[in-house]
Amino acid sequence: MVTQARPRQPDVWLFDLDNTLYHTRCDLFAQTDRRMGDYISRLLEVHYDDAKLIQKGYWRKHGTTLRGLMIEHKIEPTAFLDYVHDIDYSPVEASPRLDAQLGRLPGRKIVFTNGTVRHAERVLERLGVTPHFEAIYDIVAAAYVPKPEMVIYRDVVGRYGVDPARAMMLDDIAANLKPAHELGMGTVWIRTPESQARVAGQQLDHIHHQTDDLVEWLDEWLGRPAAV
Repeated sequence: MVTQARPRQPDVWLFDLDNTLYHTRCDLFAQTDRRMGDYISRLLEVHYDDAKLIQKGYWRKHGTTLRGLMIEHKIEPTAFLDYVHDIDYSPVEASPRLDAQLGRLPGRKIVFTNGTVRHAERVLERLGVTPHFEAIYDIVAAAYVPKPEMVIYRDVVGRYGVDPARAMMLDDIAANLKPAHELGMGTVWIRTPESQARVAGQQLDHIHHQTDDLVEWLDEWLGRPAAV
């Protein structure tokens, strides 16, 4: 766990969803990744292996596979999102420790995700932490513009009345924290093996805190472990 100078006590917390609120070992993305490949294979009538190459190309070029499909093929996004999130959520188990620490964490809490509201709702339900969050800002609210585009960070700030100087953002993708830092927010990077590989050799001056485990970081921030 790595911590730089501690910002002022936040009164708003912006939590990414996937691989942030739940541990990467749940590997829900493996399921959605497979379904994205299937969707492209059927849409473009290509072999699955070719569909995966197209998918990754769209992700690199446009920020998300969905955005690439919307720009390159004019698809209707709802059908795609419904299809790729039709997955088994059972790997996400209830987390009494996370529930306890979110309950003790002062301030408003908002989910800020490139996924959908319904996907986020299912994950929060599985974790047992739904009541702690006042809102979910999803890819639909963002007009399908994904993180880390600055325009949607400004939209979140305006929509929810967030003072960036009193906000903290947590995300497993380091690049998604850069706009938050530029706006004046504190940042917490939830490291995963994949996200660490992406930033090898890069400067991470926009990161205030780093951790491999959200609950352990909350234990340290709050000064004591969750009593459950």
